[in-house]
Amino acid sequence: MKVFSKTTLALSVALIAAGCSDDNSNPEPTRPSEPQAQALSLSPAQRDSDWFKAGQQALAAAQAQRINNTPGAAKNIILFVGDGMGISTVTAARILAGQQQGRPGEEHQLSFERMPFAGLVKTYNTNQQTPDSAGTMTALVTGVKTKAGVLSVAEDVARGDCAASLDRQLTTAIELAEDLGKSTGIISTARITHATPAATYAKVPERGWEASAPEGCRDIAAQFVELQAGDGIDVAMGGGRRNFLPVDVTDLEGGEGRREDGRNLVQEWQARYNDGVTNAAYVEDSAGFAAVDTASTDKLLGLFNGSHMRYEVDRGNDIAGEPSLTEMTAKGLELLQKNSNGYLLMVESGRIDHGHHAGSAYTALTDAVEFDRAIRYAMDHTSPEDTLIIVTADHSHVMTIAGYPTRGNPILGKVIGNDASGEAEIAHTLAGDGLPYTTLTYANGPGYSSDDNGGRKDLTSIDTTAVDYRQDALVPLGSESHAGEDVGVWARGPGAHLVSGTNEQSYLFHVMARAGGLLEGAGN
Repeated sequence: MKVFSKTTLALSVALIAAGCSDDNSNPEPTRPSEPQAQALSLSPAQRDSDWFKAGQQALAAAQAQRINNTPGAAKNIILFVGDGMGISTVTAARILAGQQQGRPGEEHQLSFERMPFAGLVKTYNTNQQTPDSAGTMTALVTGVKTKAGVLSVAEDVARGDCAASLDRQLTTAIELAEDLGKSTGIISTARITHATPAATYAKVPERGWEASAPEGCRDIAAQFVELQAGDGIDVAMGGGRRNFLPVDVTDLEGGEGRREDGRNLVQEWQARYNDGVTNAAYVEDSAGFAAVDTASTDKLLGLFNGSHMRYEVDRGNDIAGEPSLTEMTAKGLELLQKNSNGYLLMVESGRIDHGHHAGSAYTALTDAVEFDRAIRYAMDHTSPEDTLIIVTADHSHVMTIAGYPTRGNPILGKVIGNDASGEAEIAHTLAGDGLPYTTLTYANGPGYSSDDNGGRKDLTSIDTTAVDYRQDALVPLGSESHAGEDVGVWARGPGAHLVSGTNEQSYLFHVMARAGGLLEGAGN
């Protein structure tokens, strides 16, 4: 056996590492030199493209964004919730808004889509793959996921279990803001006792307890009027008047109250706040709304309908008149901005969800476009230096956009595709059954229909862009269902960068709490 000294062995290792050997064997042949590659250049067609230029401009704008990661830097927080505003709803609303301006629509951007940071949110409830609004909004305003159907109580409480819920209640962002001396507000086109707005202040194991509750628990409307955090919510506007009035009271539109306990909560609210120090205004029609002087008003309660407010497209038909979501947002901000400590405002477009449930893309999308106007107003009248704005949805819906329509085809219309040359065809594209079909359809819902032979109805002579048209649905259901996929989140202001990525819905509470310093007074 050949023996190497330590010196010889070390030298051999070094030579091998260098690509040589200790026995002077021939080195690996040298590869012939390769021709140097020519430098690539962009063609004029690429450099001069408007799409290319727009991409460069967008990149420059993104690089210029400043990130404020300082805890507590957001004096003000506005949470916009598009109820049921899934990704397909955002896309379709974007196209509709662009087409309403006389453009193809696909290139349009909604106001919140211009915000510098965005992400995705997982919406499931702790007991349901496809969620409801009560559990999802609870996650958004408490930082804790919970069951479907319960409002701001922990997930280990059975739905409807009054006794179990009493010591399992969750503190909300509205309460934390009140505790810090901030002003607070909730605005919705739904009843303010409905799931999404109610989760901000009420703690009940059943979202249906809007005007009554089992013995030992308080109903949602009563909890609003009796809220003890700070001095209670400063601005509340929406529908739901019937849940504040006793059954023997009829409102100005002829609607009857729903309360069987005899309490008139409107009068109780007025008595609580019109104490000689606070100036509280209660309004229930457009004239009263217009007359509110925010400079001299400390508290504002507006209940503009017995149940939900009207769809935006139908708002002009209200008996007493209703303000738009944008008008309510503007009035609310005027009042809340008077507080030097800042404010927390939740704005919900509640009827996007209801339009989808009815299988009506028209009402859902036109409400979504109005929602965008309200967001634009808030962006234009606040500063990204001290105001965090978050836009998201509680859940999605089963509306789809499909069928290869040509660019600029009416989003509510029947599909017209492109021919072999890429240009729009003259006639509608036909499905396998020889009939036209729409770009927007639902996976389930009341739009399911068939002719006498069990086939699809012929849409040839039907105006699918009409207000009362109901999109086709694959599976017949009395009410179209929620969907379980992720929803989007967009943000601007201090802490906005924290929404990036794919996160649990409950995470957004923690973004708001950190950015706004909401937990500073909560013993943490």
